[in-house]
Amino acid sequence: MKFETPLIHGTLIKRYKRFLSDIRLDNGTVVVAHCTNSGSMKTCIEEGAEVYLSPAKDPKRKTRYTWEMIKLNGKWVGINTMHPNLIAYEAIKNGDIPQLNGYTNIQREVKTGNSRIDIMAQNGREVCFIEVKNVTMKDGDYARFPDAVTSRGKKHLEELIKLKEEGIRAVMLYIIQRCDVSSFALAHNIDPGYAETLLKAHQCGVEIIPIQVKVTPSEITIHKQLDYDLKS
Repeated sequence: MKFETPLIHGTLIKRYKRFLSDIRLDNGTVVVAHCTNSGSMKTCIEEGAEVYLSPAKDPKRKTRYTWEMIKLNGKWVGINTMHPNLIAYEAIKNGDIPQLNGYTNIQREVKTGNSRIDIMAQNGREVCFIEVKNVTMKDGDYARFPDAVTSRGKKHLEELIKLKEEGIRAVMLYIIQRCDVSSFALAHNIDPGYAETLLKAHQCGVEIIPIQVKVTPSEITIHKQLDYDLKS
């Protein structure tokens, strides 16, 4: 995924009210940037750290910038939760995820049951529903999900379980927007309900694919697939 317009460099002053952040641009101007991440952003907040913003396309939007990434320990961490769906969609279309190759028809935001699943991929042999989640929390060498209680995420897992029980391929795809971790795990202590449901989904045959991406100010690219440990 390439950024359509050049990003704007600055430093983080603070994040507040969940969806707002104050950023000091390199010319000294302080601006308010929209933060798309509704979670706690544990391990993604460091006041004074370098950040990049994208300018808003809509001239009428109240916040003229969107916070895209932050530099932590010398590496860029993507915090825009709107990107993983597009990253996943492009990666599946381009054949960048081996387990999801071979699909000829790929659609986004497809309604099934009581939910909308992020991606539906199909060919002449099968249909596959793929739910995508953004991962930014770091715990040692682990990337953990979620960083806040997510009833919506639990609902999506329940929908994937139903699909699998109907004989339809179901995949939980985690897009990890940081390269300073080496494995994926659950945040059991933050949302035990989600963790329990993912374990059930895994037992029912829902596939788990954690994909690490490399974040830079010009683009976000697939880096590699990570191992996962659902009990650590």
